[in-house]
Amino acid sequence: MSGLDSMFRLDGRTALVTGASSGLGRHFALTLARAGARVAIAARRTDRLEETRAEIEAIGQASVAVRMDVTDAASVQAAFDELDTAFGIPDIIVNNAGIAIFRPAVEQSEDDWDSVIDTNLKGAWMVSTQAVRRLMAAGRQGAIVNIASITGARPAGGVAPYCASKAGLIHLTKSMALEWAAAGIRVNALSPGYISTELNDEFLHSDAGERLKKRIPQRRFGAVEHLDGPLLLLASDAGSYMSGAILTVDGGHLVSSL
Repeated sequence: MSGLDSMFRLDGRTALVTGASSGLGRHFALTLARAGARVAIAARRTDRLEETRAEIEAIGQASVAVRMDVTDAASVQAAFDELDTAFGIPDIIVNNAGIAIFRPAVEQSEDDWDSVIDTNLKGAWMVSTQAVRRLMAAGRQGAIVNIASITGARPAGGVAPYCASKAGLIHLTKSMALEWAAAGIRVNALSPGYISTELNDEFLHSDAGERLKKRIPQRRFGAVEHLDGPLLLLASDAGSYMSGAILTVDGGHLVSSL
């Protein structure tokens, strides 16, 4: 293995991925495991995590599934307590848990707003601060990767609370990076564009999806594998001098005027 390749390795590291029961979260967990990390996977329902846990162990890495509702402080603390006992303090945190409610802003309810903001923004703050308190107490360094979105910089219709949550997450990333840099804890955000997953595949292949594709300079949607390199850069020593960065992976969408 070359020196450059080894910089992206995560051997000896322990990662936590929230919202890991499906989609990007599941993929991120497997990517980190293939790079050598032990991986804790979290979601509100642990039964949905068992298949992913088994896949991680088949790669040859240790894994544990923990119940965590990122909107509930007691649930977040309990999950970290469990990890401390059974797995150790994670030094890589991937804040992936997120939801969107598709409805015009004037039709969104207060409950809609609270659900989206609490999951996407408050949840990332609670998980990050819980991890950092423990890392600092142990005198350890770490890396936090918040999963943002290009809609935090370029809004889309019908998802106003989601756009607000991701814009807030981008600024929260920078604020936490500023506060925790001296402790050796890096905080960055990975900001995907339109990435094809099982959750959105039907829409992306619809007529509306084809119209959307024409607005992307590369004229294609991303695949989950396009996020692997950026994720490992932010999580590994390869990105050791990066903190407060927003790494956009969108086929050029944000620089398009369309």
